[in-house]
Amino acid sequence: MIDMAAAAASTDDVRVRANVTRLAAAQALTGANSAVIFATGSIVGATLAPDVSLATVPISMYVAGLAAGTLPTGILSRAYGRRVAFIAGTACGTFTGLLGALAILRGSFVLFCCATFLGGLYGAVSQSYRFAAADGASAALRPKAVSWVMAGGVFAGVLGPQLVQWTMDVWSPYLFAFSFIVQAAVALVAMAVLAGVDAPRPATADLHRGRPLFEIVRQPRFIAAALCGVIAYPAMNLVMTSAPLAMKMCGLTLSDSNFGIQWHIVAMYGPSFFTGSLIARFGAPRVVATGLLLEACAAIVGLSGLTALHFWGTLIVLGIGWNFGFVGASALVLETHRPEERNKVQAFNDFLVFGMMAVGSFSSGKLLANYGWAAVNWVVFPPVFLGITVLLLVSLMRRRAASP
Repeated sequence: MIDMAAAAASTDDVRVRANVTRLAAAQALTGANSAVIFATGSIVGATLAPDVSLATVPISMYVAGLAAGTLPTGILSRAYGRRVAFIAGTACGTFTGLLGALAILRGSFVLFCCATFLGGLYGAVSQSYRFAAADGASAALRPKAVSWVMAGGVFAGVLGPQLVQWTMDVWSPYLFAFSFIVQAAVALVAMAVLAGVDAPRPATADLHRGRPLFEIVRQPRFIAAALCGVIAYPAMNLVMTSAPLAMKMCGLTLSDSNFGIQWHIVAMYGPSFFTGSLIARFGAPRVVATGLLLEACAAIVGLSGLTALHFWGTLIVLGIGWNFGFVGASALVLETHRPEERNKVQAFNDFLVFGMMAVGSFSSGKLLANYGWAAVNWVVFPPVFLGITVLLLVSLMRRRAASP
């Protein structure tokens, strides 16, 4: 019996590794979608918007799409399987590129915001790649599977900004219009890659099993995981969203901005090659706390100067901090639910993260326009302190519960 169980686990891990390869490739391609939007959104927004304080609204609409798409992604995955949700997401990504190009050609700010909202729906589906990688994996492989898929974003960090750099002037004077056409083509390639993912429809019996959602989310471990995700991702997004426009306001070039975003994305996903091993060795809470502290360090770099090097340093340290914080928080979430509960719990967690991210993102433009780049960085410190405090309290509670 033990040999049969070991053989079954080995077979599952082989399937998981095959899925991880496809999901990591899809992560790289899907990441190009967000890279194009973050590299161009506030600049195109400043060109098309009736007021400069609305310049970051297109990126905020992307984040709103992230929040709006999380629960439907969970519902689709639960009813029809993850692969159907993946295909629907890439279809949204294709329409993002086509509609974004049309908006730039017509000079329509509203249409461009609709395009970035669709991009957010695509991004919401892509957030489930990391959880899909862990489906059926052994306990030891789960954090590594999550980490490996996130590592695919390294290539997004190269592909996305370079795609913008190579194509932004092709349809001059319509800056970035052709970039969105190419982004639509990349989404179609991602669709082809994801069509081969082995993600069967959940068994009918599993749809009616498991604990109520409210019971699961009341666990202190889930509360800590969700809160740290809510802090790590929105704090990073607040600074990253504002950075390209802040660099432009400081007289830096578009090439400087593209370079900063490119290395920020590489820093976001590069550590994923070893984050899973760090979690396995030191535990998710310590990795999350390190990530939050690094985000605070990024804000300190941002407050120390306004040169290109200061902006680049902020974005790179911020990216590393986000990786530790977000991947670690995702690993914590995996510890709080049973297999049959995964879709509803993971979707609810992402809804909390991206819902809060949307609230912060809509305020980033006014924060930057009215109070400057320094205020954007100062906002990072209070939530980081809160997250670390909650992690410490939950860890103390677990230790006391485990002690005789």
